[in-house]
Amino acid sequence: MAAVHIPLPVSSAPSGQTTQNHRFALSVLTSLFFMWGFLTCLNDILIPHFKAAFSLSYTKAMLVQTVFFAAYFIVSLPAGRIVSRVGYHKGIVIGLAVAALGCFGFYPAASARSYEMFLAALFVLAAGITVLQVSANPFVAVLGPPETASSRLTMAQAFNSLATAIAPFFGSALILAVASKSATELAAMSTVDSDAYRLAEAQSVQTPYVGLAIALLALGVMMAVIKLPKIEGHSETGGTSGFGALFAHKHLIWGAIGIFAYVGGEVSIGSFLVNYFKEPAIGGLSETDGARLVAYYWGGAMVGRFIGTVTLRMWKPSRVLAIHVAVVVGLLAITMSSTGSVAMWSVLAIGLFNSIMFPTIFTLSLEGLGPLTSKGSGLLCMAIVGGAVVPLLQGVLADSVGVHPSFVVPLVCYAYLIWFALRGSRRAAVAA
Repeated sequence: MAAVHIPLPVSSAPSGQTTQNHRFALSVLTSLFFMWGFLTCLNDILIPHFKAAFSLSYTKAMLVQTVFFAAYFIVSLPAGRIVSRVGYHKGIVIGLAVAALGCFGFYPAASARSYEMFLAALFVLAAGITVLQVSANPFVAVLGPPETASSRLTMAQAFNSLATAIAPFFGSALILAVASKSATELAAMSTVDSDAYRLAEAQSVQTPYVGLAIALLALGVMMAVIKLPKIEGHSETGGTSGFGALFAHKHLIWGAIGIFAYVGGEVSIGSFLVNYFKEPAIGGLSETDGARLVAYYWGGAMVGRFIGTVTLRMWKPSRVLAIHVAVVVGLLAITMSSTGSVAMWSVLAIGLFNSIMFPTIFTLSLEGLGPLTSKGSGLLCMAIVGGAVVPLLQGVLADSVGVHPSFVVPLVCYAYLIWFALRGSRRAAVAA
């Protein structure tokens, strides 16, 4: 198994105490992975909801993902600088506070029935999550032996996937079902007020997101008062080198493209599932029923990540990644060439094999960066902008030729990842 050469933490405390502190820190950090996974997955529910509430095309509905993931591109480098200055721990608290502000923004957006205000609130929410990602991902990577970094980050990501498996049920029950009930009640009236209908649709997100904002603030307070281990021997300042020094590490650059492709493909597929299952040739399901099935897509990722904590210790991470990507390419080919239950379950099965991709690409890309690790993390998180670009491209194609053939867009993304796993992830020597 290839070692992930991230500098080990150094502590003056006894080794047993250090190990215990690291275990406590990892258990706390998994709650962050859970929270941002939950919030990100809710976008898959917001897309069909806003599409109906504001009568949007697929392209305009996908602006939910475009705005959300554009925050990663815009905020990641500043976030990297913030984390380099204040440290991972304070960066986490800042990220939680900003994300809570974004959730609170849903309340005035719903009252104003403004899609643009919703998008602005989503951008602020995503900015907070970006700071969390830049802080927490490398923190988990360095909390333990470098040779198990991929496995450790995969375990943390498994709790992220647990949240994404739960979120569709939450969104279906508290957003789509509430909106559907309001629409039914309005339709029963002798005179249906279209403005009242749209207001009811928009306001169905107010209570869930205010509740999420309160939960984020509570988690932020908890994170502020608890003690996490100081990562010594691993500079959080990133040294004196600028971001230009990162480009000497070719595997990091190929990895950034890999993160762009993976996140873009994964998010694009998840974004289209509810509408894909509504297609008569695929499932003919209602939005509420389709949203519940989305849980299988994200739940598969959760199961796969728990399995991945074992397989990534048994075999080289790059080899495990290549196998998973090849299976996903095959499943996409099946769903595009079939209809009915075969098309439905083949696309849902992709989640199982997506499981280990993000943490494996992330840790392979950070290998050997040393004091540049926090800045490298910022670059990789910036590449998450793939989640903004790829769904929009698939939305444009879906408006032109239909949802079914539009899955060729994520297929191209995964094709690149096969090359990255086999060649691009290899670390070359860097001149001193």
